[in-house]
Amino acid sequence: NTQLAWLLVIGFALHNATEGFGIVGPLTGYPVSWGFLGAMGLLGGGPTLLGSLIGSFWTLKPLEVFFLSMASGSILYVVGELLHLGRKLKDDTIVSSGLLAGFFLAFLTELLINAASGGIRGS
Repeated sequence: NTQLAWLLVIGFALHNATEGFGIVGPLTGYPVSWGFLGAMGLLGGGPTLLGSLIGSFWTLKPLEVFFLSMASGSILYVVGELLHLGRKLKDDTIVSSGLLAGFFLAFLTELLINAASGGIRGS
């Protein structure tokens, strides 16, 4: 399904673009070369590309569950750090609002992908 493929490509591009700002944000004001930025891009995106290529030819359910569990653990770590930052700022409204908005956007994305792939059917 070409429409689903484009939906996924655009969604991943938007997701990765916003992650990139958070990764390079701390480098603001420091002189860095294009080579360094390229190397960091490969370090950040290379495993995803490699995993996508391998996963398109070969899958193993226990390995899939293991890697999804690792991703979930890293997400939980980031959420914990954000909650800690909110406590440190003495105003966790911003952090809580961002987490809630992110959760609902992720949920909406899942619904759109299911609808585009025919996963949601009327009874």
